[in-house]
Amino acid sequence: MIINSFLKDSYGVAQFPVSTSDLTRLVERDAADLDLYADLSGYGPDVEGLTEFFPGRKPSVKISSELAADERRENRLRTTISHEYGHVHFHAYLWELEPSRRGLFKDKPNGNRQICKRDNILDAAQSDWMEWQAGYVCGALLMPLTPLRRLVGAYQESHGLYGVIGLNDSHGRNLIEAVQSGFQVSADAARVRLTKLGILGETGAGRSLFSR
Repeated sequence: MIINSFLKDSYGVAQFPVSTSDLTRLVERDAADLDLYADLSGYGPDVEGLTEFFPGRKPSVKISSELAADERRENRLRTTISHEYGHVHFHAYLWELEPSRRGLFKDKPNGNRQICKRDNILDAAQSDWMEWQAGYVCGALLMPLTPLRRLVGAYQESHGLYGVIGLNDSHGRNLIEAVQSGFQVSADAARVRLTKLGILGETGAGRSLFSR
């Protein structure tokens, strides 16, 4: 896993929550540059991140200054940085394809820029495949599978639960809060990650086979 390897290379051990500064360093390692105080208003309302791609060089990442300048929005800053890293790591190769295929992107306005609006950073539709992939990467960087399942397993064991946990029941809400605290993410980020992994769902949690 990318974040585990990065943290182990840096500190000898991977511990969570990953710090915001380490997320920034990860992007800076793999991107040409990172601007945390960019003015993205020219790309439309609610644009919080942008990755610009270039043939033959690393991508350039810009984050809206409205996030970094407001400490109350640190969780949104963390999710946006992680989302843009998904574009850097998984989509830069598209601009290294032969010119005839790159032309598919050049025909679009801002064709070499992935412009990321607030509503799509965590949970874009799968039809918007680049945003969906970057959103999934965001959750995986901030809430890696192994430590997340460890936290969930401990909660299930302590409450005698098995199977899917109800999204809107008390256990679902408590688990979202536990993930928020354990990984320094927003409630929305925790909910989306737990839902995509099938840990939370519409059905209520089952009681343990050994409980009364």
